[in-house]
Amino acid sequence: MEIEGERKSVLKAYLQKLKTYQAKEEALEKIKETLKVSKENMGRNEEMLLSLQTIGMSIGEVLKCLSEEKYIVKVSLGPHYVVGCRSCIDKKKITQGTRVALDVSTNTIMKILPREVHPAVYSMTVESPGKVKYEDIGGLRNQMREIREVIELPMTNPELFERVGVKAPKGVLLYGPPGTGKTLLARALASNLECHFLKVVASGIVDKYLGEFFSFISF
Repeated sequence: MEIEGERKSVLKAYLQKLKTYQAKEEALEKIKETLKVSKENMGRNEEMLLSLQTIGMSIGEVLKCLSEEKYIVKVSLGPHYVVGCRSCIDKKKITQGTRVALDVSTNTIMKILPREVHPAVYSMTVESPGKVKYEDIGGLRNQMREIREVIELPMTNPELFERVGVKAPKGVLLYGPPGTGKTLLARALASNLECHFLKVVASGIVDKYLGEFFSFISF
C-alpha cells in the first residue's frame, strides 16, 4: 500500500510537471510567433525609413541598347542620355521600351520599372470573377472549346505552339446580343486561370484628348 501511494504521488507530480512543460512550450511557440511578426514589421519599417531617406530618382525609357553596359535613355523631361547600368541588374531584361529608374546625379540605371499603366486600370482589377466553372455553363460547348483553345491553351501549354511553329493568338472578340453568355465565358476563363477580370465600359475609356484613348487601351 505504501509503494502504491508513492507511485501515485510520483505519477501525479510527473503529470503536473508535464502539464507545466506543455504550457511553457505553448507560451514559447507564441513568443516565437510574436518575435517573427515583430521582425517582419521591423524589416518593413526599416525599408520605409530607408525609402524616406533615399534621394528620389528620375524615370526614363530605354531607346536603344548600345552594348551590355551602355544604353540610350530618354528621360521623362525630354533629353536623351547615354547611360550605364548597375552591375546587379539583369541586362537581359533591359530592352527597347523598358522603363527604368535613373540616378539623379549620374543617370545610371538603378532599377527596372514595370510598364506604365493608366490609373483607372487599377480600379478595374478589383472585381473578382467569382467561382465560375466550365461545367456551370450550358449550351455553349463549341464556343467554350474554341475560347479555351485560343486563350487557355497558350497560357497553360505554350510549348505546344512552339513545337509546331505556330504563333499563339493574343486575344479573341466575343460578339452577340445581350444575355448570350459572353461575360459568363470570360468570368469562367478568368476564374479557372486565376486571372484578374477587367470589366470595362466603353463610355469609361473614351477620352476627348488626342492619344489618351490609345494609351488607355494599350496597357
